[in-house]
Amino acid sequence: MLDHRVATFLAVYRRRSFTQAGRELNLTQPAVSQHIRQVEAHYGCRLFCKGGRSVTPTPAADLLFQALNTAQNDETRLMAEIKELERTDAASATSGRKLVFGCTRTVGDAVVPPLIAQHAAAHPDDRITMRIDNTACLVQLLDEGTIDFALVEGSFDRKRFDAELLSHEEYIAVAAPAVAATLPPSEQRTLTDLLACRLVLREAGSGTREILERLLAAHDRTVADFAGTIELGGMPAIVEAAAAGCGVAFLYQVAAKGALVSGALVDVTPIDCHLTHDFCLIWQHGSRYAPRWRALAHSWRSARNS
Repeated sequence: MLDHRVATFLAVYRRRSFTQAGRELNLTQPAVSQHIRQVEAHYGCRLFCKGGRSVTPTPAADLLFQALNTAQNDETRLMAEIKELERTDAASATSGRKLVFGCTRTVGDAVVPPLIAQHAAAHPDDRITMRIDNTACLVQLLDEGTIDFALVEGSFDRKRFDAELLSHEEYIAVAAPAVAATLPPSEQRTLTDLLACRLVLREAGSGTREILERLLAAHDRTVADFAGTIELGGMPAIVEAAAAGCGVAFLYQVAAKGALVSGALVDVTPIDCHLTHDFCLIWQHGSRYAPRWRALAHSWRSARNS
């Protein structure tokens, strides 16, 4: 059970205001100030610097927030599990668990569905809720405790989140056969050759686009260097647009597997742009549920490789 002063500290940290934290928790400002002084006395450090109507967390507060926010989210999950035990008999309560997680769009569209099917067959009593969003939004949901873990292809802060590998994925360029025919042969094709094409890509903030922007930056290029751009909010739409001849798309091979097999798309990856990237299962650093999420990642990785 967490001390009530922990909730006060977390509210002040999030709100950057003693007054707003008091409103959120139905506490007077003097009570909030007293709680913060007590937390500071316990840890022997200053946590906030006042400046006008707002406060600025110190580096010590940043470190403490990460630990206590994780502890609070774990406490919420633990209380939910205990209440579930009270509502059901012991046998049914231990046979099924609630999994609430998020996926970036490529992972959710192309990788997770067969894994969920296999998981549901092996654990029919588990209750699964999945949300699809970009990496930045999923990280925020993890911090809020809205989801237990996330499956991402984008970059994340490894100081704030622990991770287990789900899979290694090839990151390639694809185009319709007609577009591919306008390019040099595969053994001679470079990134520069693709710039004459229009680029079909995801919205800003998505993991797939972030990988592309980093790849281009390594060649001193940006998306603006292509002949034009078409920005679409979903991987299936990008695959269809590329197959229709709208331009070149950079994506994970698994996302275009069907279109590549059917011949609707052709791999046009330049010889100077070969790249693989990890899909990872991530959760808050220091969580007491880490063994559960590691075991789940291992199980799903084995299923993916089978």
